[in-house]
Amino acid sequence: METLTTKQKIFNFPLTKIILGLIVCLLLINAGQAIAGKALLQTSLDKDYRNLIKGIIVSALALTSYIVFFKYYEKRAITEFSLNGLAKNLIIGILIGVVLQSLTILVIYFNGGYAVAAVNPFSFIIIPLTIAFTAAIIEEILVRGILFRIMEEKLGSYISLFISALIFGALHLANDNSTLLSALCIAIEAGLLLGAAYIYTRNLWFPIAIHFAWNFMQSGIFGAITSGNAKTNSLLVSKIQGSEFITGGEFGPEGSIQAVIFCSAAAILLLALSQKENKIIKPYWKK
Repeated sequence: METLTTKQKIFNFPLTKIILGLIVCLLLINAGQAIAGKALLQTSLDKDYRNLIKGIIVSALALTSYIVFFKYYEKRAITEFSLNGLAKNLIIGILIGVVLQSLTILVIYFNGGYAVAAVNPFSFIIIPLTIAFTAAIIEEILVRGILFRIMEEKLGSYISLFISALIFGALHLANDNSTLLSALCIAIEAGLLLGAAYIYTRNLWFPIAIHFAWNFMQSGIFGAITSGNAKTNSLLVSKIQGSEFITGGEFGPEGSIQAVIFCSAAAILLLALSQKENKIIKPYWKK
């Protein structure tokens, strides 16, 4: 049996891997965003298209930095970004996100709180489309790819899912109009669902697709507020009013009771399937 040196033990320690992974990815993402932004300002492109291109560049940097760093750091193939089954993961993930968000808005509609005032040209979806896929890729890499995946190696699936979900919710406290309750809603509906999606497929494309579709439908199609942030352009110009319990108030539909219920149900189903197919990892003290 090979005896590890102190240096090897330090670099193999999960917290070390998490910290270094986050630093490397965030540095490259932020640097790429700044450089791409300045370079694109020199072009004659419309602002929306500049942001779209910048989003593609930043997303590509996030993917590349993660894949290259962990390929050499952990000396393994990065199977969580395998192209095998890519279409299946993206299609099913997008469908799940679309259905869950549509059901959430439908409840608001049936309670008399959602009305469409106008329909915009399709070009209006460029901004929310850019924000949705960029946020989905970056956040899933950082939270599910680095934080959850590495914690899971030692703490097991359930404990790591709980911790990463709470952290994901807490990160949204910095958003406008956020409260402890809205952050808890995010932790339950998104933190648990997206972590469960990764557990079931062991592929980050699946939670990325769910995350993207949820955000894009919410802000880009239905014209609702996403995670307390200001409204962006959207296909539908909507008016949402009524009980905060159903509408989520100024935080948006993600703070609603039905969003928590629908997403929790999907998360429980994915975890049940994962348990059935022996995809749940036990903590190290139970192995």
